[in-house]
Amino acid sequence: MAKKSMINRELKRAKTVAKYAKKRAEFKKAAVDLTLSEEERDLARVKLQKLPRDASPIRKQDRCRVTGRPHGYYRKFGLGRNKLREYTMLGMVPGLRKASW
Repeated sequence: MAKKSMINRELKRAKTVAKYAKKRAEFKKAAVDLTLSEEERDLARVKLQKLPRDASPIRKQDRCRVTGRPHGYYRKFGLGRNKLREYTMLGMVPGLRKASW
């Protein structure tokens, strides 16, 4: 189980990303828009840099929904490798089973 502080930090980052998503998109679009003047594009770049670091979606880290484990994470299932194996053995993941040949 991951530390509660790390899980809460990721939740806070997700909220920050959602809060600033529209503003970030506007600034990014303005920064590369060739119809605007050079000064306006520079201003958009500066405003983009002034946003909080955690407003960038790249800073979010995927974590297991059950344990909060950051490594060994399977996006398709939203689980870490340990819990995915456990739930597969219990038959709780539809369409997935342990390989045997």
